[in-house]
Amino acid sequence: MEHDKIRWEIPVVIPSYEPDEKLIDLLSRLRETGFQNLVLVDDGSGQTYDHFFRRAREDFGARVLCHAVNQGKGRALKTAFNYCLKEFPDAPGVITADSDGQHSPECILACVDALLAHRDSLVLGCRCFEGEDVPARSQFGNKCTRVVMKYLTGLSVSDTQTGLRGIPAFFMEQLLMVKGERFEFETNMLLETKARKIPVVEVPIRTIYIEENRTSHFNPIKDSVKIYLIFGKFVFSSLSSSVVDLALFSLFCFLMRGMEWGGVSYITAATVLARVLSALYNYSLNLKVVFQSGAAVKRTLPRYLLLALVQMSLSAFLVGRLYPLFGGAEVLVKMPVDVLLFFLSFLVQREFVYADRTGGER
Repeated sequence: MEHDKIRWEIPVVIPSYEPDEKLIDLLSRLRETGFQNLVLVDDGSGQTYDHFFRRAREDFGARVLCHAVNQGKGRALKTAFNYCLKEFPDAPGVITADSDGQHSPECILACVDALLAHRDSLVLGCRCFEGEDVPARSQFGNKCTRVVMKYLTGLSVSDTQTGLRGIPAFFMEQLLMVKGERFEFETNMLLETKARKIPVVEVPIRTIYIEENRTSHFNPIKDSVKIYLIFGKFVFSSLSSSVVDLALFSLFCFLMRGMEWGGVSYITAATVLARVLSALYNYSLNLKVVFQSGAAVKRTLPRYLLLALVQMSLSAFLVGRLYPLFGGAEVLVKMPVDVLLFFLSFLVQREFVYADRTGGER
């Protein structure tokens, strides 16, 4: 009985911008299903849409929170999280849903049950993106983001853009301080689960697209760029370090060409000097900006130095072996070698060097 009582009392958070009748239909069906606490955020829709929110209050008892101007989905969710933490302090968490009719009460209820069964986890209502009924922009956007996220963060999620989520109370508190005001906030939320070692539970849901999702305010190009910019710092650090390394390698080859020290060729010496300097630059940037690791320097620095040593040795060995095949064009040999090592190095840094195995505070 207690479980049944809690499941109907869990707040359902619905951020909404310029809604239509689909919002009213959703609220009606949620009430009929038995949900008691509906929290709606009017994200600066304007007077034209006031009657939808007035009906939400008067006909369905929804609690309507209002932004004076449009601030984005991320800010709307944070507004609702803050409200729910204050007004429903005993709730185990909330369910977020979109206002465009994509999430049925049955799917929302399935996420409620998953949240109650996994109170330390982020619950995702995941759609299937196969089939003729799925709009091309939704297929493309989700698949691209899914591939990028898996490679750059190691987080494998089948539906990165789902708005149907079960968020435990402790995680809501942490998310109030997470950056992101618009659609990128939902991606930041996923990144936080990785950083804080919060499990992710996926719940299969129906894939519903009404009018090919024309009413969605998610722009697959504009908003995907915003999402991918989150990962830009990862790529910038590694690529800029490669540029620094390549520039120094070219300089040292020019200065030391033809020299040899006890069997050590100028190519090996140039590789070592360039890699040491670029590695110091890369370590500092990765620690402070890229991975923002909570792990201690005394643990990350030795691991990074070990990786740099292995990478440097591999680069010197491969360039030295392949150099004779290209008639003395050292740089042309080094470039593809270091591109390959760059991808391998990133994976090792993500999973080994900067991994914070302690997780976040609960």
